[in-house]
Parts: sequence; structure tokens; C-alpha cells
Amino acid sequence: MELKGTSSQEPVLLDIIPRHQWGARAPRSQTALAPPVTYVIIHHSAGNRCFTPFESTKALKGIQDFHMDTRCWWDIGYNFLISEDGNVYEGRGWHMEGAHTIHYNKDSYGVCFLGTFTDQTPSTDAMKKVETLICAGISRGHLSRDCILKGHRDLGNTVCPGDALYKLIQTWPRFHA
Repeated sequence: MELKGTSSQEPVLLDIIPRHQWGARAPRSQTALAPPVTYVIIHHSAGNRCFTPFESTKALKGIQDFHMDTRCWWDIGYNFLISEDGNVYEGRGWHMEGAHTIHYNKDSYGVCFLGTFTDQTPSTDAMKKVETLICAGISRGHLSRDCILKGHRDLGNTVCPGDALYKLIQTWPRFHA
């Protein structure tokens, strides 16, 4: 992954599917983030891979229900979620603190790939979108220019984001275990 455009002053174009479009529930509460944040933490949902907007919407609602109803969180835990067809979905978005990585939520964005990536990596479209998302975050001042990329397992006792995806992100610029 090259992170093109991170030195340019021009904003990076990125379409993010907003919460209302995928049918998100209203959050119970919110805590604002103070940008720019330092970390991008990569996760996988450990569910089925999603190749269509219909599959993605169903998965997003399931994740939000699990986070809010079972874990008793205020909302879906991730800031952004990415499907195999390359769509980026707003979770908590750029402005709200996530609930994805204990001790790091105040200074990070949690980016979750929809699916299980233990034996295979996400699609090329999904991988291009995470690059664009990071570049957009930097160009818009949400992420620090020297942001650090980590896998969820680097910061907690988990196998997330799956062995295959973790092996891949270790090759990306900005990755630090």
C-alpha cells in the first residue's frame, strides 16, 4: 500500500455510505474525538464476507445490535467498516470516539473489514478503499500526518484481524507492531 496523496494539500475524494443509508440505530450517547488522532487500528468482523450492499447492510445491523444489545456499548464500535465490493460505511465516523480497542479509542480510528480474514485477505477493492480512507483522513486533518497503523492483536489479546490480513498489513507503510 502506498498512501498516495498524503503530501498534497488537495482533499482526497472518498464516498462514505452514511449511517442513515444503511439503517443504523441512533447512538445512546457519544463522545467527540479531538483530531488529529494518531492511530488507525485494523479489525475484521469475524463473520461472513460481504460482496453486495444488501449483505453489508445486514452485517452492519447485526454488528451494531451485538455491540449495543449484548456488549451494552453506546453504538457500533468501529468508526468505519469496509466491504468486499469496496464500499466504506460510516460507523461512528470521523468525529466520534469508537469502542473498538481498549485504551486506544480516544486517539484512533477503528477500521473493520467485513468478513473473516484468517486464511485469505480482503478483496483488492476493499484494500484500495482502506488506503483511500487513510489518505482522506490525513488530507482532511482527522489523522496526523505521521499516523501509525496497527492490527487489533497488537493492542489486545485477540486474533483480530485474522492471520492473513495481519500478515498483509505488516507490509504497509506506517505499520508498527
